[in-house]
Amino acid sequence: MKTWLAVAAINGFLAVAAGAFGAHALQGRIDAHDLVVFETGARYQMYHALAIGLAVLSLRGTPGAQLACALFLLGIVLFSGSLYALALTGMRALGLVTPFGGMAFLAGWGTLAYWALKTVS
Repeated sequence: MKTWLAVAAINGFLAVAAGAFGAHALQGRIDAHDLVVFETGARYQMYHALAIGLAVLSLRGTPGAQLACALFLLGIVLFSGSLYALALTGMRALGLVTPFGGMAFLAGWGTLAYWALKTVS
């Protein structure tokens, strides 16, 4: 579980760095739409960094914690990663990956809910 907590912290760090990069380094270098896309990636990365921490702390010792964390991380890579790449490169085909990341996020939240209800005593 320490590993997942470290993954949460690293993703939180990276989300703050990406947000700062988008707000400062990309301002005026990419168009307004692509900047919004980039910022959406950073925002969702932060939400799901926190979700990994939530899953670790609330479902400690259950198989559900591992699964929820893995799904949230997969979502970060696919969803946020594709949005970052899309905004920076303009390659619209990368947008085809984004919904798979969204599905991973949804599956992670569903897993968290299922295991939260299952472990209530």
